[in-house]
Amino acid sequence: MPTASIQSPGTRISLESERLVAVIPPQDVGQTRETRRDIPLRDLERMVMGEGVSVTSPALMEMLRRHIPISFIDARGRFLGSFQPAAPDHGAARLRHFQRSLEPAFAMTLARELIAAKVHNQRRLVQRVAANRRAEDRRVEPIVPASLAAMDQCAASITRADAIETLRGHEGMAAARYFAAWATLLSEEFPFQRRSTRPPLNPVNAVLSFSSTLIYTEMHTFLHAHGLDAALGLLHTTENGRWALALDLMEPFRPVIAEALTLDLFSHKMLNATHFEPQKGGIYLTREGRNKLILQYEKRMERQFLCEQIAHRTTLRQQLENHAIRFKAALDDPDAFIAFRMN
Repeated sequence: MPTASIQSPGTRISLESERLVAVIPPQDVGQTRETRRDIPLRDLERMVMGEGVSVTSPALMEMLRRHIPISFIDARGRFLGSFQPAAPDHGAARLRHFQRSLEPAFAMTLARELIAAKVHNQRRLVQRVAANRRAEDRRVEPIVPASLAAMDQCAASITRADAIETLRGHEGMAAARYFAAWATLLSEEFPFQRRSTRPPLNPVNAVLSFSSTLIYTEMHTFLHAHGLDAALGLLHTTENGRWALALDLMEPFRPVIAEALTLDLFSHKMLNATHFEPQKGGIYLTREGRNKLILQYEKRMERQFLCEQIAHRTTLRQQLENHAIRFKAALDDPDAFIAFRMN
């Protein structure tokens, strides 16, 4: 159990010896008794909590002592903040990071590689899923072949881009063609016209946004653990209120994790209309919907696969952390940075 997710409002988490104890109050009509859940600390690597969950100081201190980060996410899937173990004493690396963040050539080299990998992964996801769907779903034709061809043109343009604004333009064009094809792979019960985030305007966008938040919190944690400043961006502008570097380094993982997971959840009917609710002008996952999503997210992140890029078995979570490690190495050799690509 690398990740424990506690979302039920009113849950109380305390420490008992070598384990956490979560006492969950009745959540459903007809339920009268509290539920107890024991979480052995030796098995725990990270904790995700809803805003209605409380945790005692001894439990919090013990998690920090064991280098277990705690992230807080609200009912609408927004990352509220986190408790992180003390950052490592990597002052020289941070200073180098600050210096590099002011170099346009450094930012361009890494941003180009990240977006090239993202477009590659978008293309591979559509190509692989469409190959399985083509025989049973005529919506796949002819949108997918035309989109793949257009994305190939964007990919070629990305390798020649010499400015961040130009790169963003090619990324946007690739995304438009990608989502046009990606939408045909969804269940007809849950149509998707365009990406909407603040707020998400339909169930598909709600799932994409919540999944992306989970990746974002993990990327932030890995950057912190390796002594880097998650706020200093390359492709995303450095500004107050967001971890721009976390957004940068997670870009190639959006299609691999968030968008592939969304297809699975709807295609295999793990989510339905009862798992969504309107709130403040948007559509959001219910508590049960969030729990189902997090369970499938964890399975995807921990599933081992043979990665052709590195020629050995790994997991998506390990590759997410590798992005932080590779970025740190790139502070000395930017040309050596290689972003994650799907097989």
